[in-house]
Amino acid sequence: MHWVWLTIGVVCGGAVSAAAWAVVLRAYGARVRAAERRAQGAERMAEIGAMTGGLAHEIKNPLSTIGLNAQLLAEGLQESGIAGEERARLLHRVGTLRRETERLRGILTDFLEFAGQVRPALALVDCNALAGELADFFQPEAERRGVRLRLELSAGPLWAQLDAALIKQALLNLMLNAVQAMAGPASAGLGSGAPPAGGAARGELIVRSERAAGAAGAGETVRLHVIDTGPGLSGQVLAKLFTPYFTTKAGGSGLGLPVARRYVEAHGGRIEVYSEPGRGSDFTVTLPAAQGRAAQAV
Repeated sequence: MHWVWLTIGVVCGGAVSAAAWAVVLRAYGARVRAAERRAQGAERMAEIGAMTGGLAHEIKNPLSTIGLNAQLLAEGLQESGIAGEERARLLHRVGTLRRETERLRGILTDFLEFAGQVRPALALVDCNALAGELADFFQPEAERRGVRLRLELSAGPLWAQLDAALIKQALLNLMLNAVQAMAGPASAGLGSGAPPAGGAARGELIVRSERAAGAAGAGETVRLHVIDTGPGLSGQVLAKLFTPYFTTKAGGSGLGLPVARRYVEAHGGRIEVYSEPGRGSDFTVTLPAAQGRAAQAV
């Protein structure tokens, strides 16, 4: 502190008062203390994140054991000599145990994906080919839920530098959200996910791709749309849609959409939602397109 008082005596011929310097020093000290508190808070949050991630892993292991033993128990009951009515009652209880175990495993998986660090392993990927592969993979699930799946891909490849596994997972989360939206109140009685009687589709899921101009001064972008013909979303729901743990579905984790947005944003992209009640929804993933030599080299 001695240098401070010496400075006070010489700066501007002593015109700067000790009181003024005291104010400056107090403000500086307050900023230092605030920075220290932020650093401590960030360190604390990192510790909590590591601890909760480890805890989630520890919970997943016994859940796997519970699920496996529940499956073995169900198989044993099927082969047992227990009377039909009693056996059916026990199998129903074991089935409930298995479903709840799988639900908890899903919640933990979503949590670990959301809480973990995202480090994309970038490679040059044709987004049209990626969308086609994902549609082939998802087709059985769409059929099981009575939803018609349609691809509308642009002509020619759409190249982008991305981590195919992460973007596939993001799109898969959006597609699952879409088919679940189309299995809303009107089909609430179909808890098994079976299609409506008579072969009529519940709705249509469209995966569309296109190349678009970027913002002023930016390069071209690739857009991947996940469009559903479901009930649409109100303004209140739209405002909370990507909030962690917010869900409108019974048993939902509320992390599927936040995880999707996190993966897309890790690539310098974004997700936008266009929806109106009664008119379905369009989830649009926008990613930077590969530019110049990177796209031409393939």
